[in-house]
Amino acid sequence: MQNKTEQQQLALCSAWLEKVVIGMNLCPFAKPVARAGGVHYAITQQSHHSSLLTFFAEQLALIAQAKDTDIATSLIIYPSGLDDFYEYLDFLAECERLLDSAGHSGVLQLASFHPQYLFAGVDADDLSHWSNRSPYPIVHIIREQQMSEVLARHPNPDAIPARNIAFLRELGSAELIARFPPFADYALAKSES
Repeated sequence: MQNKTEQQQLALCSAWLEKVVIGMNLCPFAKPVARAGGVHYAITQQSHHSSLLTFFAEQLALIAQAKDTDIATSLIIYPSGLDDFYEYLDFLAECERLLDSAGHSGVLQLASFHPQYLFAGVDADDLSHWSNRSPYPIVHIIREQQMSEVLARHPNPDAIPARNIAFLRELGSAELIARFPPFADYALAKSES
C-alpha cells in the first residue's frame, strides 16, 4: 500500500468504502450517506505523532462547525506513522480525549479501522477482523444524532456485528480478495480458515 500518490490513496479508500463497507453491507447505514455525498475524506502525509494529532483536531473542528448536510461523516486517513496497530489504538485513545476536551462528547463519536485490526480475545487468523480492516489507518468521525436516528429505524442493530462475522467467515479469504483485490496486499491469504 506504500509508494502510492495521495490521489491513489484516496481512491483506494473510496473503493474500499464502496466495495467492502457498502458492497458487502458491513455497515447498512453507509450507503445513503455516501450516495448523498455526505462522506468527507481527509488525508495527511505527516508521520510525526504530534502532527497526526493536530490534523485530527483540525478535522474534528471542521466537522463540528459544518452542517450535517455538508459533512455527515468524516474519514481521516493516515497512510504514515500509525502502521503498528497497538500504537494506533494509543493514538485513537488520544483522539477520544481530544474529542471530550473539545466538548463534543455526546455529539460526535469515533470508529476505528486499520489494516491490521484485531478484536481482543479473537484468534489472529479469524476473518471477523476484516469487518474493521481498511487500506490505511482511519479514524472515522460520526455524528451521534444521525447514528441514533438510523439505529432507531433499523430492525435489529444489535445483530449487525454477529451478521458481519458470520458473513465474512462464510465468504472466506479467497472471495474477500476477489471482491477487493487490494486485500491480497494485507497478507489475507494466510488467514484462510
